[in-house]
Amino acid sequence: MTHKELVLILDFGSQYTQLIARRIRELGVYSEIKPFDIDVEEIKKLNPKGIILSGGPSSVYAQDAPLPSRELFDIGCPILGICYGLQVMAYMLGGEVDPAQNREYGRAVLTIDDHSDLFFQLRDHIDVWMSHGDHLTAFPPAFEMIAHTANSPVASMRNPGKKWYGIQFHPEVVHTPQGNKILNNFVFKICQCAGDWNPSSFVETTIQGIKNQLGSGKALCALSGGVDSTVAAYLVARAIGRQLTCVFVDTGLLREGEAEQVCKYYEKADFEFRFVDASERFLQNLQGVIDPEQKRKIIGEEFIRVFEEEAEKIGDVKFLVQGTLYPDVIESVSTRGPSAMIKSHHNVGGLPEKMGLSLLEPLRELFKDEVRRVGRELHLPQNILGRHPFPGPGLAVRILGEIDEERLSILRPADRIFIEELQRNEQYDKIWQAFVVLLPIQTVGVMGDERTYENVIALRAVTSIDGMTADWAEIPNDLLAKISNRIINEVKGVNRVVYDISSKPPSTIEWE
Repeated sequence: MTHKELVLILDFGSQYTQLIARRIRELGVYSEIKPFDIDVEEIKKLNPKGIILSGGPSSVYAQDAPLPSRELFDIGCPILGICYGLQVMAYMLGGEVDPAQNREYGRAVLTIDDHSDLFFQLRDHIDVWMSHGDHLTAFPPAFEMIAHTANSPVASMRNPGKKWYGIQFHPEVVHTPQGNKILNNFVFKICQCAGDWNPSSFVETTIQGIKNQLGSGKALCALSGGVDSTVAAYLVARAIGRQLTCVFVDTGLLREGEAEQVCKYYEKADFEFRFVDASERFLQNLQGVIDPEQKRKIIGEEFIRVFEEEAEKIGDVKFLVQGTLYPDVIESVSTRGPSAMIKSHHNVGGLPEKMGLSLLEPLRELFKDEVRRVGRELHLPQNILGRHPFPGPGLAVRILGEIDEERLSILRPADRIFIEELQRNEQYDKIWQAFVVLLPIQTVGVMGDERTYENVIALRAVTSIDGMTADWAEIPNDLLAKISNRIINEVKGVNRVVYDISSKPPSTIEWE
């Protein structure tokens, strides 16, 4: 999809890269992350209004340091280097970068020496967040200092003629309170963006793009009942109407009562709807499988085969619609330069290499909260838009170890009880995602004066904005006690409940 305006972010492996993209989008300008070594000709085709070089863990003078093509600086658009990005700019344009005598990690006070552009309408002294062990010791030609800190004589530099800027701190994190104002100045004052990217314009542009791409062709949508696939389905239906058939597959890995609930909701939708019970074949293929990546691959493969079979029954279907999101792409395919792949998502890295259908992923550029805003633009009900994320592989990645009917029969009611109590106690909408995990261990307990040796259930609940980072949710202790008590008393085969208090990073939200 093409955008009128684009601020391109080149990733050098920073943990904050996706935050930069989010901050720019929050300003109403579309931003996209590409690897640091993207071909310059591809950048020219994207025609960005500005380029941001992200931070990263490397040293520019190291032998294997990630560096972009020198031709990047011949494109002619404004460039902002952040932390490592500043050092890349300085190093490649003739300046000098060396290890700092005093490293800077955490809060620092920035003294602004020039307020004319990047620091327009900011105070003389502002709090910023530093995270670097190297610093600039000699300017590149035609550059000048515009801000400093006690430990960084050059905390910001610019080449005013080229509109090139570098800052040694991170404006994208909340610990730099005026960071959004700095990015705002770069995007609007320096790059001259108009800021017309919003849910309404996204819907309009996407619908037209789908019409152009599909024409009179038919499409099949993989519908799960969650936020992402529902918004994708309604977006495509707006474009092609009854040319779209949505297929909901019962994999045998759904939550309690989910198949009936989803079918009831979509039976009156503005598209063709089909239900397929494929639970037996999914569970059969997963017999004896323990490795989580293998689970995802098997499920992804089987999903596609089911959809291909349904497409053949419909006839002349050329496209498979999926609710893939930008975090799925980032985590699965490692689009972000030297960043590592975290896991494959069934609708990105879990797909088989050979498919009889072409993928149509209208939400591929969006974060989760942006998808919800698009859903509101499409007038979808809050009970759909407010649903917690549910992974495509379903309960397969919430049962650690082998999957069978017995273990599913333990996990399902435990999960239902957890969600029920969160909803009854008005906690559900405060939480980004909550679920139960069945662990592959048993522990000793005592019930009715008898020794037991039964399963352990882990509760997981997190708060987040987009799922890229998350904190564990501080559920009231008395509610946790009630949930634990209900699960142990009502779910046969469980004698211990634990609560996961790890954040992302270093953990992921799902356990597999």
